[in-house]
Amino acid sequence: MTIARTILLFVLAATAEIGGAWLVWQAVREGKEWWWAELGVLALGIYGFAATLQPDAHFGRILAAYGGVFVAGSLAWGMIFDGFRPDRWDITGAVICLLGVAVIMFAPRNAG
Repeated sequence: MTIARTILLFVLAATAEIGGAWLVWQAVREGKEWWWAELGVLALGIYGFAATLQPDAHFGRILAAYGGVFVAGSLAWGMIFDGFRPDRWDITGAVICLLGVAVIMFAPRNAG
């Protein structure tokens, strides 16, 4: 259950942060209404809270691992919402990042 919860929270955090940043981008760079940016700021706040719900108590570990999720999630978001097509190097980099996430979050550790 802990692995599933961790993954679910990373997906929630990625959706909130990447979506929030995308909404701000749309308002500032693409000329959308400013309420898009306001929704983006709200989503970014949700991201901040989502990260605190992770079962691991170490801030540095959670944010470091989330960085890898952010890389892969950003590429996926771009594909879905902006028509971005990653090349093999983008995909290779994202896979490397997700392997790093798995090591950081799920490697066996001593209790002490």
